[in-house]
Amino acid sequence: MTSPTSVIDLASSGVPFALISRTPDTVEVLTGDVVDVALLADIPLFDSSGTPREVLALVPYRQVIERGFTCHDDEAPLRCLVVTGHETLPRDEVIAQLPDAVITLNDPGFDIADDDYAATVRTVIADEIGRGEGANFVIRRDFVAGVDADPATAGLTWFRALLEHERGAYWTFLVSTPGHLAVGASPEAHVSAQDGVVTMNPISGTFRHPAGGATVESLTEFLSSTKETEELFMVVDEELKMMSAVCSDGGRITGPHLKEMSRLTHTEYMLRGHSTLDPREILRETMFAPTVTGSPMQNACAVIARHETEPRGYYSGVAALFTPREVGAASSHDLDAPILIRTAYLAHGTLRVSVGATLVRHSDPYGEVSETHGKAAGVLGAIGAVERDSAPVDEDAPAVQAVPLAEDPEVAALLASRNHRLAPFWLNPQDPHRTGPFRGRTAMVVDAEDRFTTMLAHQLRHLGFDVTIAPWNAVDSDALAATDLVVAGPGPGDPRELTSERIARMREIVGDRLAQRRPLLAVCLSHQILADQLGLELGPLEAPHQGLQKTVDIFGEPASIGFYNTFTARVAPGTTSVGGAEVAADASGAVFALRGPAFASIQGHLESILSRDGVTTLERLARDALAAV
Repeated sequence: MTSPTSVIDLASSGVPFALISRTPDTVEVLTGDVVDVALLADIPLFDSSGTPREVLALVPYRQVIERGFTCHDDEAPLRCLVVTGHETLPRDEVIAQLPDAVITLNDPGFDIADDDYAATVRTVIADEIGRGEGANFVIRRDFVAGVDADPATAGLTWFRALLEHERGAYWTFLVSTPGHLAVGASPEAHVSAQDGVVTMNPISGTFRHPAGGATVESLTEFLSSTKETEELFMVVDEELKMMSAVCSDGGRITGPHLKEMSRLTHTEYMLRGHSTLDPREILRETMFAPTVTGSPMQNACAVIARHETEPRGYYSGVAALFTPREVGAASSHDLDAPILIRTAYLAHGTLRVSVGATLVRHSDPYGEVSETHGKAAGVLGAIGAVERDSAPVDEDAPAVQAVPLAEDPEVAALLASRNHRLAPFWLNPQDPHRTGPFRGRTAMVVDAEDRFTTMLAHQLRHLGFDVTIAPWNAVDSDALAATDLVVAGPGPGDPRELTSERIARMREIVGDRLAQRRPLLAVCLSHQILADQLGLELGPLEAPHQGLQKTVDIFGEPASIGFYNTFTARVAPGTTSVGGAEVAADASGAVFALRGPAFASIQGHLESILSRDGVTTLERLARDALAAV
């Protein structure tokens, strides 16, 4: 594929193809055969003789069902382009041959009225966040319009517009397969795996540039904001859960860095760890980014299913390029997978652009409505589907020119100071030859639908335990009885809920262990369940502690710990013991920790990056729980 008209000829031929720009000066042209598969494990990375081959997969949101999560199932195909041809062309050469037509949109508008979307925002804040179902949730709506133009012409026109106006995107792409066309400029990588090194890139914290652009002074004020800092920390925690599930070293944090866009600056971290897993399994365990779903992930999917009226298709999924490696490498394939956002889809004459707003406790309903309008207009303006001059400026577009504000000494110092609040455990390399104090002991972490359990398990292994993780609804009673230490994990929801099978099962596990006086460590939700069984009062906090860092007294020792709770156990102020259990509480009576014969518990998340004293406190509480054995 070397002639200057090859891309046009390719599009008119009707064969499946993809155009991908991952560097400023080139466009990769992929051709091949389309294969739809049911599961990520079925992505055909090898031919019948076992030879590795390159595959580009479009992974729809519905694939979360592989992890047992809920969704509106539209049966969108996990579509694979099995690559038979892959060439790289100069970007300018590709732009020169692409059409620059006017693509008319018919009957454009949102599928959900503004007032209805605002009402949904209010409901999610009151009924989901207000009941402890999670810290944040992304609810989306779709901009739809009819398109009479030939799909190939429309797609190539939009792709040209993105190449000319959206420089700096992580991927700019067009994927054309029978009956379906996707074109977009994703600003954000989800996960990559290269030679056994897995990388994720959590981005959060939003600084809107003032008139005239960002300055050191204005950026300094943003970087000093506790709210913006903690917003980023929450996203890092959520992605570290995923990293701990796929990486033997749990994932190390580097950063923070600045990510500068046209009208915004975000803060970001890089998470890296080592894995020997098949890249398809890495992708499965990291579905999908909390920035487009919410947290905790499993409950976010349930909330999305309750409040979105239509399936998501490919929105918030990923495009995943699997590239063969040399024989003898750590893995058979490298993986590069951007998030499918800022993407337009064209099928059966209908253009669809999905946009979402992240809802938190303080969200303004019509502010979130406005955000969806801005995002949709930004995508449509970027692809040239509406006049760029009349479209609101897309704040998330890549920066036109890089301003090295991060190089300013004051800005660099403020960025570095953020790490002073974080747990050294996740910042520093760990000694792989370290012998933990609990070597020879076993621990079972019971997952109550919050994958903080993967981080807990990693810390317990660091302390020497031989650890298994068991979902709440698949705990083997014999294995439970044979385990030295049961760690009843955190999870969403109201601990007082009587109709929840999950909470009922966690009550049973905690109660049985308590009655048998077998070592038990209870965390967050399970701590509340334990407190209830010891006769303590449970109730909601005046303000949820989502991503809150506090230094609290844990049985005579101060500990800096991260909290993610809406409910708390309470005792009368000044109480230090209840029913044989020692109590650690603040001046208001909110209980932080409990310990007694063969049990200990903690309200906070010792595994969180916010828990500077997490590992040492975990070791202390594990010793307390095991003391009677």
